[in-house]
Amino acid sequence: MQGILRRMMRPAVLGALTLGTALAQSPPPAPDPPKAEGSSGQLKEREQQPVEQQDTVHPKNSKDDVEAIGNRKVGKGPNFYSLEKEIALGKQLAQEVERSSKLIDDPVVTEYVNRVGQNLVRNSDARVPFTIKVIDSDEVNAFALPGGFFYVNSGLILRAQEESELAGVMAHEISHVAARHGTKNATKGQILQLATIPLILLGPAGLAGYGLYEGLNVALPVTFLKFSRDAEREADFLGLQYMYKAGYDPNAYVTFFERIQADEKRGPGTIPKVFSTHPPTPERIANAQKEIARILPNRPEYIVTTSEFDNVKERLRNITLARKVQDNAPGKPSLRTRTEQKQKGQAQGTPDTTDDDRPTLKRRPDSP
Repeated sequence: MQGILRRMMRPAVLGALTLGTALAQSPPPAPDPPKAEGSSGQLKEREQQPVEQQDTVHPKNSKDDVEAIGNRKVGKGPNFYSLEKEIALGKQLAQEVERSSKLIDDPVVTEYVNRVGQNLVRNSDARVPFTIKVIDSDEVNAFALPGGFFYVNSGLILRAQEESELAGVMAHEISHVAARHGTKNATKGQILQLATIPLILLGPAGLAGYGLYEGLNVALPVTFLKFSRDAEREADFLGLQYMYKAGYDPNAYVTFFERIQADEKRGPGTIPKVFSTHPPTPERIANAQKEIARILPNRPEYIVTTSEFDNVKERLRNITLARKVQDNAPGKPSLRTRTEQKQKGQAQGTPDTTDDDRPTLKRRPDSP
């Protein structure tokens, strides 16, 4: 029996050790550089290619073949969740997200972001329908829950300088759903839980084994959004293919990474939330460039941006500015710390009414 337990635990423990970690505050959106004027479907002539691509490629397998997208087995591996259960799980998690977040309800912004996302989904290996919404948040972030519930922060849209950059990040998150990384991570956690149950009874872990089991129960929900380096590498790989298949310049994904990396060098600690768990290291950028050259045939032109992207971005900027003005309006109730109250009272010459003025007990001189 101990041999069986060892065989059960080994893959589970290895899987558990691959989980990632969490989040940091993003800097404000950088001003857009001047761009050449273009029509609603501006195309970029490939006169100078950031990555030299071949006119013809010879994929070694279906995973390297962009023409096979939608007809290949992406996301295979141990998974306790059927697609129906995955969608139900994602719907439940999405309700939690929307209870704690403020959504952008402007129809022009939401329709545009949904249209860009759905175009990427149609050119992906995803096997579930997607529901795409915009969260009113300054953080540069986007995340997709199991089952295709996808959220894009307004901060990401404002930080992107071209539609292809926004599409690149969205394609990366769509890849996590297509590869079923969330439920596969949850499966690894459940396998690990099952493997630790005998430790409670058989020892010698004893109470330590029970504590480990309880700790795993607490940690399991976050596995739907935190992925191993291998999962992030696969999402990069698939995301480049999806944005290329949809007509976008895949180099825009690399460009966005390089700008984020440059921002982090200028101001350490400012790395956006979406990249804090998997930073745009030189190795990751080099890997993306290598894959572009290896598997994506050269095209004479790509979609880089659209006038609609610029219009939606300006509209969204006005919406967020109006929200901030309303939040800072005079007379709006606000919370103030006790220290701030004390400092304000002293500045106005009012007596200090903090806890220091409370009655105190003193011993009488004649008391023993």
